[in-house]
Amino acid sequence: MNDETSGVPKPTFMRKCIRVPLSKLIALKPIKPDVKRGGKYQQILTSVREVGLVEPPVVKQAPHKKGCYFVLDGHLRVEALRDLDVPEVDCLIALEDDTYTYNKHVNRLSAVQNHRMIVKAANNGASPERLAKALGFTPETIRKKFKLLQGICEEVAELLADSNCPQTTFDVLRRMKPVRQIEAAELMLGNRDFSAVFAKALLLTTPPEQLVAPDSRANKAAGVGQATGIERELATLQSRAKILEDSYSDDLMVLTVTKGYLTTLLSNAPIVRWLTKHHPEYLKEFERIVDMESLPGVARVSGNGARHVSNKAQPSL
Repeated sequence: MNDETSGVPKPTFMRKCIRVPLSKLIALKPIKPDVKRGGKYQQILTSVREVGLVEPPVVKQAPHKKGCYFVLDGHLRVEALRDLDVPEVDCLIALEDDTYTYNKHVNRLSAVQNHRMIVKAANNGASPERLAKALGFTPETIRKKFKLLQGICEEVAELLADSNCPQTTFDVLRRMKPVRQIEAAELMLGNRDFSAVFAKALLLTTPPEQLVAPDSRANKAAGVGQATGIERELATLQSRAKILEDSYSDDLMVLTVTKGYLTTLLSNAPIVRWLTKHHPEYLKEFERIVDMESLPGVARVSGNGARHVSNKAQPSL
């Protein structure tokens, strides 16, 4: 935002963090008990306990309560600090009464990025046990993440670097030779489907000479007819995606506007309190919409397998 008189960009945050007692922080949405029992919260709790708070919560001065602040972003981090009996926390102070939901616009760590972070930490001397304790994983999980790209060609690692591709999919790709890995990765990107089931379907259609260790029994069991059927199904899915794309943009625009409006409503503390008291069932559904990680994008695949994605968003603590 620019200052109309000087043309100088107006700052959105204070230049320095301010230490605020947790008792002065007011949550704009309640933390439900099932959220605190979930894996995401437990991972945040473990991380804060072991390595401290990495990213400060974003808060804004409460207009009618001197010294109190509304939490705009970082509700789970603040709750973790409370559970750990930490009395105060350094906060980033927002100067604008903006409905911008900060972490919704941050790309989450993908599996490849997570792997590179763990490799870098290990190269700096961190043991699997220490990493596991800090990140809330088991040491065996850390070792698996460390070996994620073994047997994966460099081109595929780059193609899938920003995708939400699970480790099981890499296990399937590892059974293919590099050329076929690239073809499979491009098909997954084009269809926006990174599941192990889709990867296994591509594995079944892979000629034996493009496999690292051909299994004649598995290929025989699949049969030519099954492979042909899978290829036909892939072509049908791509055709359906193209048909849906033609009518999708209008629906996506309506959903985007609706999500933005609900975000505005739920950033208003009096409205949230009123909904909690009078219509909690509406509040629950509104929060589900606002908490969507991303609005689903549409992807197209051209005849040569190249990918064209209309929008993308990714899966940090």
